[in-house]
Amino acid sequence: MKSSRLLPLALLVAGALTTASIALAQTASKPAVAATRTTQGTPSQLVFANSSRILATLEARRREFTRSRGALRAFVSSEFRQMWDRDYSARLVLGRHGRGAAEADIKLFADALADNLMDRYGGSLLGFNTQLRVRMKSETALRNGAIVKVSSELLRSGGEPIPVDYLMRKVGNQWKVFDVLVEGVSFVQTFRSQFDSELTRKSIRQVAADLRTGQLQADAKTGR
Repeated sequence: MKSSRLLPLALLVAGALTTASIALAQTASKPAVAATRTTQGTPSQLVFANSSRILATLEARRREFTRSRGALRAFVSSEFRQMWDRDYSARLVLGRHGRGAAEADIKLFADALADNLMDRYGGSLLGFNTQLRVRMKSETALRNGAIVKVSSELLRSGGEPIPVDYLMRKVGNQWKVFDVLVEGVSFVQTFRSQFDSELTRKSIRQVAADLRTGQLQADAKTGR
């Protein structure tokens, strides 16, 4: 599986939003079902436990999700909302265009980007290969502990390990993901480059509206 296919999934479910993320805790061919979302523990423990639960849920409810895309969207939206710091991530994606911007505009862009991604890539979770394993490598504190980088490798049969890193920060009393790097390629940087031209010509609200109407599509593929 190419890393360009992994990034969209890591975005959608965030430890996760998305690919590598939902497979992080896969250490056996049949994962155990974990019924409760984990909100306490170290960043590595959170990624491991929640990813395991998400993967198990996708397997257990695959038939239901295939019949009802609404149920799949509701599940993914709930996980994304709980685990992904999307307003902060959106501000990083906006970069220079977000400096001095109103919080309401940042949130508008964040919600539009998230919904656009889920509309485009949410269904691909149904075809996701769950026969993967992960090797947790390290947890590194950055900026005096304000940010933590969780490093892992996604192990696949017949292929080289794929490095997957998660950048997390504490929001209240909970660690949340704000960026995912697959083979060193950052979600934040990918979209910052993609939207820079649009944001140079249009306001944040206009770009958010274009995402809502489908006139502008978020492309989570890295092409690598």
